[in-house]
Amino acid sequence: MRVATKHQKNLWAKEINDIIRGACGGFLFGIPLLYTMEVWWIGSLVEPKQVMLAIALMFIAVFLLNQTEGFRKRRRNLRVYETVIDTVEAIAIGLVCSTLVLLLLRELTFETSLREILGKIIFESVPFTLGVALANQFLGDSSGSNAANTEEKSHPNSPTKHDGDELQATLSDMGATLIGATVIAFNIAPTDEIPMLAAAVSPPWLLAIIVASLAISYGIVFQAGFSDQKKRRQQQGIFQRPSSETIMSYLLSLFAGAFMLWFFQKITLDDPWTMWLEHALVLGLPATIGGAAGRLAI
Repeated sequence: MRVATKHQKNLWAKEINDIIRGACGGFLFGIPLLYTMEVWWIGSLVEPKQVMLAIALMFIAVFLLNQTEGFRKRRRNLRVYETVIDTVEAIAIGLVCSTLVLLLLRELTFETSLREILGKIIFESVPFTLGVALANQFLGDSSGSNAANTEEKSHPNSPTKHDGDELQATLSDMGATLIGATVIAFNIAPTDEIPMLAAAVSPPWLLAIIVASLAISYGIVFQAGFSDQKKRRQQQGIFQRPSSETIMSYLLSLFAGAFMLWFFQKITLDDPWTMWLEHALVLGLPATIGGAAGRLAI
């Protein structure tokens, strides 16, 4: 009985990790399009038959992707019904994630009509869902290197890290965060979406954006199982703990986003600090995701 209960808990833990991995893949792939007003407008005006066509095409594309990789850490050569189940789950993850972000950005409110809500969610969920299905192909978990790293650390003759190595690792992470955040922010900062969103978001929603940014960043780097996750947890350095690294990377991403906004003259030195804060926090969500991707790439 106790063995069965433990097995059941392991199954649930694996399922939760798979969902987190899929959601993080969706955020890595789909977040830039959520800051595109043209997609909001298309979703607002789209006809029901076009919505159904988008769902059908999305299902086919995700089904084919799940045949090769998908978002689960499991065997290849899936049966057709297993692939169908994974495809439905991937679409559900994409729909939920895109809905949450649209709510955070106040593109979905109680005043939004049901037709507009469905159109926006469906069209915005397409890149999210593709990202879910591509989760393992983005930055797959190198289990072999993880195991080798763990064995090397536990070996009695392995060299001890020095302060210089820790500082170098910290600076490397900071640089990768700035590069990744700048790449994403560079594509979004010049557009009119950030001022439009910042004007519509109230302080409680800005706080929710901060929480979501930190949670997504933590999930991508330390929970989704991408690219030497165990190695990252074992890293030593000034900010090389999951919580402190996540917070520091978020602050660096905010800096990168604010600099890009200033660079493209969306905010100026004459603007009040509250305007700088609002714009930076709104752009901080995609910039933080870019920063997390940058840290995974090193």
